[in-house]
Amino acid sequence: MRLEIAPGVRLFVDVQGPGLLPDGPLMRELPTLICMHGGPGFDHSAFKPGFGALADVAQIIYYDHRGHGRSDPRPRSEWTLDTWADDVVRLSDALGLVKPIVLGQSFGGFVAQHYLARHPGHASKVVLSSTSHHMGLARKLAVFERRGGPVARELARAFWSTPNADTWAAYWAGCRKLYNTRDPIDPDAGARVLLNTDILLHFAAGEMQGLDLRPGLAHAQCPVLVMVGEDDPVCPLEDALEIAAALPPQWMQLARFPGVGHGAWRDDPDAAYPVLRRFIQG
Repeated sequence: MRLEIAPGVRLFVDVQGPGLLPDGPLMRELPTLICMHGGPGFDHSAFKPGFGALADVAQIIYYDHRGHGRSDPRPRSEWTLDTWADDVVRLSDALGLVKPIVLGQSFGGFVAQHYLARHPGHASKVVLSSTSHHMGLARKLAVFERRGGPVARELARAFWSTPNADTWAAYWAGCRKLYNTRDPIDPDAGARVLLNTDILLHFAAGEMQGLDLRPGLAHAQCPVLVMVGEDDPVCPLEDALEIAAALPPQWMQLARFPGVGHGAWRDDPDAAYPVLRRFIQG
């Protein structure tokens, strides 16, 4: 469905699982998990079908960020972290959600970090998965070189230093296979993604270049789970450790996945989904 979250602004939203379950003479309410996809410029499809494994412990809300995927096109002036972060609140209000669990994967983790800073009391829990707080180019290049040699390093350097259509095409063709450490469980997943390269290049060449999300993390007022694959080249382990260190210690939880790349549930679902399940239920 397309849901209006502000006058003239419609997001594509999909819901998996019930919010209420029969439990003897009562109806038991499940928590709501809002899943924010990566990119920028991608859509929510990468969460499917895998996240259905959690539908017995949470009602899952998938959506495409403003301007992305099946959501309505929006002007460049709205392609900002401020807008995307505030949309979590707008979406929750439109759906009548109170204290959702918010999960951000990769670029969705940028949005989730900024959401924590701008709306620290809104979520009941937050998951920051395979994400970074800054550009961190030197770290990216080191892992891409370790994983793919000097050619991969140069492709990554060219794109992240000068994002444009040509450097993106070369980078994605040469480096995408290095994001993960195992053959994909779902080899057709990439073909299903609706990609908006205009948004991708706009953000990568603009706001991302000077990004530093760490100061806002100190405002967190709920449990925050940081998930990281130790062999992730695009959001390296060191970035996740710095995110964890920037969070209030009483709220921070860290889950490291050895031998895993970008998106722990892609490379090691048997380890990743139980971690998420415990966090949701805990």
